[in-house]
Amino acid sequence: MSLEQQLAKLREAGAKKVPEDKRAIMGRATQDLRDSGIMDGVIKVGDPLPPFALEDANGTVVESSGLLAKGAVVLTVFRGHW
Repeated sequence: MSLEQQLAKLREAGAKKVPEDKRAIMGRATQDLRDSGIMDGVIKVGDPLPPFALEDANGTVVESSGLLAKGAVVLTVFRGHW
């Protein structure tokens, strides 16, 4: 299964967990952001990421250079607990 297929499956499963009225609110908020032009300044698929250092869930600083030395990197951002 490709990464795109796996991500689509995750999106579908996540959508089932969120009530329809909440999904509508999130959908409108997402569209409002897109309409604002914010997408013009974000990194696109295939663009190189600038080097970064972030704390993981345990508070350990992880640097992109160290991750990239091991191979390809997929970066996921979690918004937090609902």
